[in-house]
Amino acid sequence: MTKYIPTIGIECHVQLSTKTKLFSEVDNDARLKEPNSCVSPVDYALPGMLPRLNKMAIRYSVRAGLALNSEINLESRFDRKHYFYPDLPKGYQITQMYHPIIGAGFVELPDGTKIRIEHAHLEEDAGKLSHEGTYSLVDLNRAGTPLVEIVSMPDIHSAAHARDYAKELWRVMTYAGVTFGDLYNGNMRFDVNTSVAPEGSTELGTRTEVKNLNSFRSVERAVEYEIKRQTKLLEKGEKVIQETRGWNDATGETTGQRTKEAAADYRYMPEPDIPPIRLKAEIVDEERANLPKMPKWYRMEFNDVLGSDLVEVLLDYRPLMEKLAELEDKKAVKKIANLFSSVLLAEENASLLNDELPSKEQLLGLVEMLDKNELSSTGGKEVFLKFFDPEMHFKDTRTIAKELGVVQENDLGALEQIVDSVLAKPETQQAQADFKAGQEKVIGFLVGQVMKESHGKANPSAVQDILRQKLGK
Repeated sequence: MTKYIPTIGIECHVQLSTKTKLFSEVDNDARLKEPNSCVSPVDYALPGMLPRLNKMAIRYSVRAGLALNSEINLESRFDRKHYFYPDLPKGYQITQMYHPIIGAGFVELPDGTKIRIEHAHLEEDAGKLSHEGTYSLVDLNRAGTPLVEIVSMPDIHSAAHARDYAKELWRVMTYAGVTFGDLYNGNMRFDVNTSVAPEGSTELGTRTEVKNLNSFRSVERAVEYEIKRQTKLLEKGEKVIQETRGWNDATGETTGQRTKEAAADYRYMPEPDIPPIRLKAEIVDEERANLPKMPKWYRMEFNDVLGSDLVEVLLDYRPLMEKLAELEDKKAVKKIANLFSSVLLAEENASLLNDELPSKEQLLGLVEMLDKNELSSTGGKEVFLKFFDPEMHFKDTRTIAKELGVVQENDLGALEQIVDSVLAKPETQQAQADFKAGQEKVIGFLVGQVMKESHGKANPSAVQDILRQKLGK
């Protein structure tokens, strides 16, 4: 049988998190807002309404381009892309077809693979349709939201790499601070172009585009399905139709929606109401100087301390990584990262990651108490979780530990007195004899008796040392 090689390119729409929209002075964050509550006459396209360009959207675009390792074009222009749809009242979308603000760049995946970026352009988003049986409702809250559309080169050749690219793109954009990155509410959406061709072919196969995917898993599954579907068609001697397809997450299948438009169908023309954007080089330099640390920096900084698997898990939580970077001490980073991983990433505690994180001083104080055996591992987790209580934000670690009653007793003199009282009890005599006879496991029972006597405050390690000394082993 002929072997078919898949080729995937991805267009990603990134909603910029500016305070106001691209061309109107209304709230740009429509999450959890009433439909059609974040709109203006410009968004409704009422007669005579002219766009006013948002300066911060330009800066965010520059920052996004720098995060993509891209060239920034100091001159860019807007165009009109004409099409009719109920969620686009003007009948055209203002975009950048011929002179985009962001040039060629690349995204590096965790395994080192580089996916080239052809370009990324700034444009306005359309509204949203909600389909209710035989009718549809139009919500224009999203209309006019500034988007950066990132267009990859066809450098992806597996569903797994398509997923990894989408996820890394999400990380890069959120770490750069240009988007809320809320996939559920469509802050980033992926259009996936997939084609297959016989191995050794010098030409790519006919591609299909699956629109508006909003999860990394959906990207992977949609690509897997399209590869199988197209391969079956070619093996039967049939042709793949170039078309736009929709994704059904419940069934795991794509379905045809419409044949794919070409550029001529949109009747592109220069946007007459907005002059060309001419950037000063100083603006690009400012954004480059202020660009936050990217995921690659954290990988290089922490991989030798935490291991790549743990780093990849924690990278999904930018504020957490920024907090770890504050600690500076690599030993402290390892202990706190493991606490985050074992305590906060557990399902019952995951919501705490949305709360204010502990202060650097609290975390370093926790590491110090653990190092001095003033806290057991269990006590350390209790203190760590308590950090997220709003009433504890201004208390130091030792105060919180004392209030919880989890500070371990390390005074050897005091511990020796407790051990002596336990060894004097009739119920421990058989255990002592068994231990002296070589039954090592019995030491656990004796340590437990001392812990009970100390109300759980004794240091178990120190208690065991004292017991062994007194029992002659």
